[in-house]
Amino acid sequence: MENPDPPPGTLSPGDTTKPFFSLFRTRLRRTFFFGSVLIVNIIASLWLADLFWRMGFQKAHFPLLVIFVVLNGLLTLGSFHAIFGAFDMLLGRKRSVRITQLAEGKTGPLAMRHAVVMPVYNEDSVRTCARIEAIYRSIEATGQLDSFDFYILSDTRDLDLWVLEETSWTNLCRRLDAFGKIYYRRRKTNENRKAGNIGDFVRTWGGHYESMLVLDADSLMDGADILKMTRVMEAYPRLGILQTPPKLIRGASVFTRLQQFAMRLYGPLFIRGLNFWQLSGGSYWGHNALIRLKPFSEYCELPALPGREPFGGRILSHDFVEAALMVTKGWEVWLAWDIEGTYEEAPPTLVDHLIRDRRWCQGNLQHMWLIFARKLPFSVRMHLFMGIMAYLGSPIWFLFLLLGTWVAWDRSTSELSQLPFENYAARWFHINGIEQSIILTLAIFALLFLPKILAVIGGILTPSIRRSFGGAIPILIGALLETIVSMLLAPCIMAAHTVMVISIIMGRAVGWGNQNRETDGTSWGDAFRFHAVQTILGIVWTVVALKISLTFTAWMIPILLGLVLSAPVSVITSRSRYGRALARHKILATPEELNLPEIIKLADNATAAVDPALDASLDARRGIVAAIVDPYVNGVHVSLLEHSELKDADSVLAERCLTEGPAGLSKNELSELLYLAPAMLMMHRAVWLRPNEGMHSVWTQAVESYRRRLDQAPAVEVR
Repeated sequence: MENPDPPPGTLSPGDTTKPFFSLFRTRLRRTFFFGSVLIVNIIASLWLADLFWRMGFQKAHFPLLVIFVVLNGLLTLGSFHAIFGAFDMLLGRKRSVRITQLAEGKTGPLAMRHAVVMPVYNEDSVRTCARIEAIYRSIEATGQLDSFDFYILSDTRDLDLWVLEETSWTNLCRRLDAFGKIYYRRRKTNENRKAGNIGDFVRTWGGHYESMLVLDADSLMDGADILKMTRVMEAYPRLGILQTPPKLIRGASVFTRLQQFAMRLYGPLFIRGLNFWQLSGGSYWGHNALIRLKPFSEYCELPALPGREPFGGRILSHDFVEAALMVTKGWEVWLAWDIEGTYEEAPPTLVDHLIRDRRWCQGNLQHMWLIFARKLPFSVRMHLFMGIMAYLGSPIWFLFLLLGTWVAWDRSTSELSQLPFENYAARWFHINGIEQSIILTLAIFALLFLPKILAVIGGILTPSIRRSFGGAIPILIGALLETIVSMLLAPCIMAAHTVMVISIIMGRAVGWGNQNRETDGTSWGDAFRFHAVQTILGIVWTVVALKISLTFTAWMIPILLGLVLSAPVSVITSRSRYGRALARHKILATPEELNLPEIIKLADNATAAVDPALDASLDARRGIVAAIVDPYVNGVHVSLLEHSELKDADSVLAERCLTEGPAGLSKNELSELLYLAPAMLMMHRAVWLRPNEGMHSVWTQAVESYRRRLDQAPAVEVR
């Protein structure tokens, strides 16, 4: 595989480069933001402590108060991201901090060369290549295609899919005339998962490019926005990573439509609030981001953590750590919040979502090794902390609910009267204990629901946003439905995350599986098996709550319903037919669904990877069988292999494959055989020239399929 010559030079940060945003103003913003969060949390925590004093402090109140400080702090932190995001929006686009303004007014050819890289692992190669085709054509429309090369970096372990990737890539390059522009590489050993895949690219080809745009297999990005990002990268030598906020698309099930709607309506508030304080100390989310290769290569080699998995070993959530290393070394990481044409897909069901979360949970908990490391900037510690608490918050919440239940049980069974103590709330505000409890509850609910309320009000009052969602009524109905379902899902996810954390603490490491991106729903049997813990826990907890009192049960209803109904909710939200019914009425619709962006149209209409003349997906000749039998597929596969000599052991292995069929060999033996060009050519000649006797039926049936195609199938025009 040939590669272009490296650029004449690379950019590097220097003392003479003026920072885009001053350090003093950055510190001022962070002090204001986190100071506000701290003050609100202190007030709420003191209010609860005062209420406990009024009730008569018990030993159980101390851990309850400590846990409340943590949970309310997390709630306040999340809510204030939306509040500050709303404030930033009110300031207007011109007064907001936008790193992308560095690209405004810039035209002409790019000065550097850039790579678009897409790591894949057991993915649908036709859909993957369709996304590459769409991005390729979109960049081509900008007139800057000569500055970009594309890389499909395969870690696929399924041997049939490996062959399908090769044929899809060949068809794609041939139809786009893109040989020498779009490259394909499959690693023989997939060490260190995705981070190792990217690292291999950086070491092998990174020196040829100023930056790389990292995509996931489900990523889509508009060419004009990619061009804008590269102009920013070239204009600002301090910039190490430029992250975009991807939008979710193509959701068919109720679950994914809920996620799409919530992210699209509420997400901008949180993104703007995040950018308000992180500024140049942002984070990297693993995809849809532009990375400067020189500092990434120098500083972002990930060390193995001490000990064994799950807490030790290779770092799973590598993206946060790579951004942390970049910021620590003085490079800036920015969030390009105003980049619109950036998209990804989401798991289609709650079950798939939680399976993916298991891997993320282990990766984020590994960061506990790093969060207290010396010399880490404040923003880095905050990002690591928020990532850890995204999963550790669930068992803390679960413990809070358990302690609350125990205190309520103790009060209901002790039959002791409470001795009232005079407290500050009674003395200063002249309110009783019930009123004091209601005020605290209302404050917590305000923090919980204020982001959604702000987003809905902003969406309805802003004409462009209101029209993009289909009107005020769809926004209101969608927000109400999303809120109800989210309340039902929250306890189920809490329990699932708690089980995840416990299993990781007990030493159970996660495997590396491909993500399910398409399904027609979760079966009832699978749902009850997967959510058995939540369901049983909910039933037992409901019985306990009823024994305590009806009042306590009423308080716990949202939690108990979510646990007891976890399986039915999981099944119903997984159904695509219900999602399509909502879509017909514009419920949970997103702007991208109602007005399809051009890049998504390009991906939907992309067909370059499909050609009946080179096809390894037919039933009789799929994958490995096609690579041996089909002349065209065999030729493509062999052309991508390194030259080698046929050894005696290789001949023996090939003969076994011919007589026993692929099923007679182990996966490792088949993989080794597929890497041997002489063996592949020898087997190809054998299946066509040898008599059927002594050959496995899989080969004779594959050869026979050509005759059936000629006899029965109509002529196919190949463009």
